Amino acid sequence: MTTAAAAAVLGVVTVMTVEYASHPISVMAGQASSHQSFPESPAATASPQTRARIVALAQGQVGYTTAPATSYCNKFSAYWVSGPADCGNANRDQPWCADFAAWAWRMAGVPLVYRFVNGDLNSSSASFYEWGVRHHTWHPLGSGYVPQPGDVAVYGLDVKSLVAQHVAIVASYTPGAAGPNAINGDGSLTGFSRVEYQKNEYNADVSGPATVPLAGYVSPSGSA
Repeated sequence: MTTAAAAAVLGVVTVMTVEYASHPISVMAGQASSHQSFPESPAATASPQTRARIVALAQGQVGYTTAPATSYCNKFSAYWVSGPADCGNANRDQPWCADFAAWAWRMAGVPLVYRFVNGDLNSSSASFYEWGVRHHTWHPLGSGYVPQPGDVAVYGLDVKSLVAQHVAIVASYTPGAAGPNAINGDGSLTGFSRVEYQKNEYNADVSGPATVPLAGYVSPSGSA
């Protein structure tokens, strides 16, 4: 999940089509600047095939853990070349739930740009909310939207300050459930900073007494 970002990461620009490296970290949700409105036309949502690839890619990482084990050093942030390179290996060191979700979308073929600009994706969990607003694929909880595989669930969103605490990939949804069955990067229920699967995830996959509730869903689009 995303907390507060290192200034060194702010220069990261676009993504590359290279395979991901070892492990990296993410920039905090609070790094996003003030909210902007995006007057673009609604984008077509991703195909069922793309959505299935997103879920398969994310599921294939379940059980992955950071290295060193008690750090946030992870390969998904490294894929985006985001976060401090202080892991002693190819990983990058930062909270990485958003980097994991962006990686799954990108590897499945969702067109996106990774950079620290409002409306693009980055290591800030809130960037998924902004991306959804820009592409007209943001669905707040209570809107009647039924989450679909490949969506990204956003948790602990404060729209005014543009901060979110966590994001996860929707694997499936059981009708009537409070939350989705989700795959989490940087989860912490079964261990420290892992990829975890949780059913009916209304509260974010985090350890401790605090609860971080679901705020809504972002659907991947089929166009940039």
